[in-house]
Amino acid sequence: MQQLLEYVSAHPFLASAAVLMLIVVVVHEWRARTRDFASIPPAEAVRLMNQGGVLIDIRKPTDYVNGHIAGSRNIPGEMIAEGAKNLEKYKEKPVVAYCDTGMTAGSAARHLARLGFRQVYNLRGGLAAWRQENLPVVKG
Repeated sequence: MQQLLEYVSAHPFLASAAVLMLIVVVVHEWRARTRDFASIPPAEAVRLMNQGGVLIDIRKPTDYVNGHIAGSRNIPGEMIAEGAKNLEKYKEKPVVAYCDTGMTAGSAARHLARLGFRQVYNLRGGLAAWRQENLPVVKG
């Protein structure tokens, strides 16, 4: 113990950096473990779709008509609580929420997780990431 105190007094910046890094790691792990949903890349979303998962587009209906992922359902973010009633049969299946950039879909995914959906995901990067991976988008 005495040697540790001597080391800390001789190297205060290194000791402070070590403590700071420990705090960052603990906070990061705590946040990862308490999150109700996960962010997934487009390739993982395709895999979940092939296993019977459901995609939910939380954008406005006009944006949905201008381009969306094939097979997705449009439930605008402000109506997610009401729209979740139509998704009751998918509570045990993967549900992937997406928006334009992946930012607002996170709150919808969190809300679905609170409603009891077991496998809720957010499409990381949203529709922009989907398009960047050259994955198909349909109109209408």
